[in-house]
Amino acid sequence: MQVSDHDWQAPGTVPAAPRATDAPPPASGDAPASAYPPPAGPGGWTPPPKPGLLPLRPLGFGTLLWAPFRTLRHNPAATFGSGLVVQLVSVVATAAVFVPFLAVTFSRLENATAADTDAILSGTVGGFLLLMLVPVAISVVAGAFLQGVMVVEVASGTLGDKLGFGALWRRAASRIWPLIGWTLLLAAALLAAVALVFLIVLVAASFDPVSLLVGIGIAVVLGLGLLVLGAWLGVKLSLVPSVIVLEHAGIRTAVGRSWRLTDGFYWRTFGTLLLVGFVLNAAANIVVQPVSLVGTILATIIDPTGTGAALPILIGTTVVTMILSLLIGAITAVVQAALVAVITIDLRMRKEGLDLELQRHVELRDAGRPVGDPFRAPDVPATAPA
Repeated sequence: MQVSDHDWQAPGTVPAAPRATDAPPPASGDAPASAYPPPAGPGGWTPPPKPGLLPLRPLGFGTLLWAPFRTLRHNPAATFGSGLVVQLVSVVATAAVFVPFLAVTFSRLENATAADTDAILSGTVGGFLLLMLVPVAISVVAGAFLQGVMVVEVASGTLGDKLGFGALWRRAASRIWPLIGWTLLLAAALLAAVALVFLIVLVAASFDPVSLLVGIGIAVVLGLGLLVLGAWLGVKLSLVPSVIVLEHAGIRTAVGRSWRLTDGFYWRTFGTLLLVGFVLNAAANIVVQPVSLVGTILATIIDPTGTGAALPILIGTTVVTMILSLLIGAITAVVQAALVAVITIDLRMRKEGLDLELQRHVELRDAGRPVGDPFRAPDVPATAPA
């Protein structure tokens, strides 16, 4: 056998590895050498697939932080449209309730005598507080529904699907009642905490000034304690809406799941929620406040004596500010709801191996084999309502 100079090596040396430019010889019927896939990374490792919105692996902090914003960009018509509809419903409901009420109240005050004014004002305050329940209830329902919509969008987007506006709403509607129940429980807990603080002040005020000061001090300390407790519980239970929708779980089961998933990841979850909330709030102020400030400055320059000549400018500035607030409110609501869903999926990847289940789901789906719901928790029956 003849050995060429190129193939010869000194005795005792390790054979050289094939050069990257050397293509494997094609066998009979195989594809040409240029069709071979590139070699895997070091050690044969290849990155997990990313069929859609999120990579199918535990997320780094940067990916976790910006994934909610990518959700908005991934399907803007359905996501931003849903947020805008929710904001519009809340605004229209509030206006429909309070504009007629205030119009009637001002009309009565114009025709009332001095003796009747106090009675009308007292009735107005009571009626205002009662009517507040209507827009608050509508906002609760709309906010809960938006949470469900965004959870469905993040979950379907992670698997590479892109649902339309109607499909998102139909899927979210199936879990709307548990979401509303959970939102009402949160509202009731917040109302009870505020009522407790005010009750202490009112009881102390019924005695003497010294007792009032003591009661105010106790209320302040208690309020700070409740604020810290609320922040802690808020993070521990922040995943409940996502669990209700993704895992088709009831409220009690979702509370336990959220509590366990955040164990060991409290500060990471808290920091992500806080940082995204700060970014959204800062962006809203940067956009809205300059418009309001410019309108005020122009009105002062045009009408420094307050004769009413700058009224059109003030009205126009108010309208523009309200529109910007509406649009930014829609974006904020969408991003914050999506963030909770992203955090839930990330923690399930880290603690329960959901990334492996999602990879298996994608492989089976692409192979045309029947697949189930990869997001359903193992302890939730498969016969639960969709």
